[in-house]
Parts: sequence; structure tokens; C-alpha cells
Amino acid sequence: MFSGIVVETGVVKEINRSDNLLRFVVECEKLLEGRKIGDSVAINGVCLTVVEIADGCLSFDVIKETIDLTNLKYLSVGGRVNMETSLRLADTIDGHLVQGHVDCVAKVEKFSVVEGATWLWVSVPTEIERFIAYKGSVCLNGVSLTVAGIEGDRIGVSLIPHTLEITNLGQLAVGDFVNLEVDMLARYLDRLIIK
Repeated sequence: MFSGIVVETGVVKEINRSDNLLRFVVECEKLLEGRKIGDSVAINGVCLTVVEIADGCLSFDVIKETIDLTNLKYLSVGGRVNMETSLRLADTIDGHLVQGHVDCVAKVEKFSVVEGATWLWVSVPTEIERFIAYKGSVCLNGVSLTVAGIEGDRIGVSLIPHTLEITNLGQLAVGDFVNLEVDMLARYLDRLIIK
């Protein structure tokens, strides 16, 4: 379980691909302290397990289903990824509860500046739209955000300069893909209502 508050952005140093497995290595600083093999770390909002620690880097394995469902398939050496450690019972939840179970990838449609704030607009697949609410929570690339606008199949979030600086959201371009996880409460409520 995570809160959607990015601790740091790490740099992808190495990627090894095989038929059904992707292993990548991320150089980081803050997340190294106290980390051990088997720990859960959110990478761009995807809950992954640390499989190796060496030379200031953490390594992660990704199975085919996760590769297919997330933007991790687009990783490149030198690219930056958002990183967060899992919550402990004594931690504050400054964002919202995030499981690290990505629902879909959303395409970046546009950026705009409104009253000094940067707005990021992404298109959402039809089957996900019902889980999105105006002023509700959404997680994009592991960042807890508030839905500030809805226009058809697009949702907009307003990004403060701090978020743009400490996450990889400020490096996105139109046409890029972000991992999207809906608010888990919306998912469970939907399931209860359907039954």
C-alpha cells in the first residue's frame, strides 16, 4: 500500500528484456536507505519487488501481464521513474490510499497553463470512466492527484510547481502514456453496486 507521494525520481541504468520478463535497474539515493530484497516499491505507480541491491541501484523484475498493462514497457535507459516506498502503519497518508495495481495506461492529450498552474489532460478508456469523479482522487505515474476537470473521455489535473519538480510528470510530452490507478474506494463501491 502506498500514498501517492513520490519520494524521489530514479534514473533507469539498465534494461534486460526476454520473452515474458523485463528486468530493470534504477539508480536512486533516498530509497536505498533501509531497503532490502523483497521490499515493495512503487515505480511509476506499479507495485514491484526489489530483487537486487547493488552499486547504488535497485533492480526489479516485471512479468508479462504487468508489462502489457503499464507504461513500464516504454522504459528507456536514462529515463526517470517516480519512486515511493510502501506505507508503514505509523506513516501519515498525505495523498490517498494507492495499491500499486495499475488499471490502465492513459495517453497525455495536452498541457495548458491556467492562472499560473500547469494542467495535464489525459484520455481515459471508456471502461475506466465510471470510476473517475470530479474532485476525486486519481493516481498518475504513482502521483496522488485530484481530478480538477472532466471533458468527455479526458480528465484534467492541476500540477503545482513542486509536483512538476520532484516527479517525472513535468517531463511528459503529448502522446506519452502514464499509468493510471483509480481510487480503490470507487472500485469497491462499483463492485458492491453491481452485485
